Amino acid sequence: MLRHELLPEYGVLVLEPVGPLQTADFEALAKIVDPYIEQHGSLRGLMIAASRFPGWASFGALVSHIRFVKDHHRKIARIAAVTDDGFLAVLPRVASHFVDAEVRHFADGDRTAALSWLGGG
Repeated sequence: MLRHELLPEYGVLVLEPVGPLQTADFEALAKIVDPYIEQHGSLRGLMIAASRFPGWASFGALVSHIRFVKDHHRKIARIAAVTDDGFLAVLPRVASHFVDAEVRHFADGDRTAALSWLGGG
């Protein structure tokens, strides 16, 4: 399951995986992100706040995740990984090879700093 919140005043989408990711999570994301991007052209940032990565509920969910990233990564300027999890902390170095966005890691308690960086455009 993927909690999400769009912060239109910052142009930032906040994602919190709280259980294995499901296909429906990415369908729900598209319903809120696509209209925003259509109106504004892009998102300033994406915050992924997670104490750990819960994985995917199914292969279909993994495919939905990949498709969502493929369809949206050029429309996001910055990505902040807010976590102390070792796997997710490495995400910025790995993601930089696959997305156009600038990607940075922040410690789990640094959500305010991450939001400031993301919204700073």
